[in-house]
Amino acid sequence: MTMKMTSLALIAAVALTAGCAHQRRDQLPPAPPSDMNPGDQGNGMDQGNVGNAAVPGSRADFLQSVTSDRVFFDTDSYSVDDRARAVLDAQAQWLNRNPNVRVTIEGHADERGTREYNLALGDRRANAVRDYLQSRGVSPARMQTISWGKERPAVDGHDESAWAQNRRAVTVVPE
Repeated sequence: MTMKMTSLALIAAVALTAGCAHQRRDQLPPAPPSDMNPGDQGNGMDQGNVGNAAVPGSRADFLQSVTSDRVFFDTDSYSVDDRARAVLDAQAQWLNRNPNVRVTIEGHADERGTREYNLALGDRRANAVRDYLQSRGVSPARMQTISWGKERPAVDGHDESAWAQNRRAVTVVPE
């Protein structure tokens, strides 16, 4: 009987600890820096500014120097249109002036479609931007891509206006 009780206690202990090792896959990591307001000074720590001037090569310098840090896409598309090319040309010029800066290109989608579809679409959008910047002389070794799919909307809403702002790729210069 003692052997049976010991075995039962051991099985119960293993079952209890197995539940503790389970990681929740539906939790997202903290919001990326691209969600911050460029003008926010936060806690007063250095964010690439010296007085009123941005430090060359900093995130603040990037946001002041380029037309935008993001480009937008049509529904179910990852084609870089003329408007996006103008924004990406300004980004490429800045990146070529600052050859030591590495960037992350985030691909995003609107809320429609499955999670898997939107992750794949966000990936194609990020890669389209990377490929365009590479065609303008930016080394691919300086760029990494990530897809957030529909997980990180820029705007909450369930209409075309919100969806249009969420179909995007964002070039993020680290702090």
